[in-house]
Amino acid sequence: MNDVIKTILNHRSIRKFEDKALTDEQIQVIVQSAQAASTSSFIQAYSIIGVKDKEKKLKLAELAGGQKYVAENGHFFVFCADLHRHQLIAGQYNHDASEVLESTEKFMVAVIDAALAAQNAVLAAESIGLGAVYIGGLRNQLSEVSSLLKTPAHVLPVFGIAVGYPAQQPDQKQRLPLEHVYHEDEYQQDQTRYINQLKEYDEQISEYYEQRTNGERKDTWTGQMAGLLSKPTRMYMKEFVEKKGFNKR
Repeated sequence: MNDVIKTILNHRSIRKFEDKALTDEQIQVIVQSAQAASTSSFIQAYSIIGVKDKEKKLKLAELAGGQKYVAENGHFFVFCADLHRHQLIAGQYNHDASEVLESTEKFMVAVIDAALAAQNAVLAAESIGLGAVYIGGLRNQLSEVSSLLKTPAHVLPVFGIAVGYPAQQPDQKQRLPLEHVYHEDEYQQDQTRYINQLKEYDEQISEYYEQRTNGERKDTWTGQMAGLLSKPTRMYMKEFVEKKGFNKR
């Protein structure tokens, strides 16, 4: 097993960091690694906003639901789906690109590009001894986040990543069984087998929480998912995404 695979398989979310800023060189390496990710048709439909300003980080932490590690880290990156530069390019060439830029396809391309770049960034950070955690909570109040970061039309913040020197080493959460995720030739639909795999996985996750919390938590993964699916969240998203010029067609 090589070092890259070891780094990937050693991943865990870090939510407590040392009070030590990343260097400009580290930031540059992480961003360059993000840029090396695959991109659909070479469109490069994303941008990254690095947040150093302490007041802005505190505000983002508040907007993300009071997650203090959004403010307390070595550096905070916001990954954005970005078709703004493509809108400008269309103007330079006197093209009306609204039908293309507002399509669901290009919205998917931009979000996927941002996600691919972000995963490269996290892997790069972890490979040099740093830790990271994704922050989807920025989508709780995207209008306020967009205003704070001054993102124009066709630029949509989709998530953040807090990066820094780990001040904790949490246990890894066991992922779903490989057989539950990987299908060959076609999607396997044996429901009995599927449910039995989930039961086995629930036992593993329940044991993980019980050990991690000294018996205070024993919840299962399916129980968590059922709870999540019972409470609609961020239902404003479709309207806001369209307002920013995405996914209108």
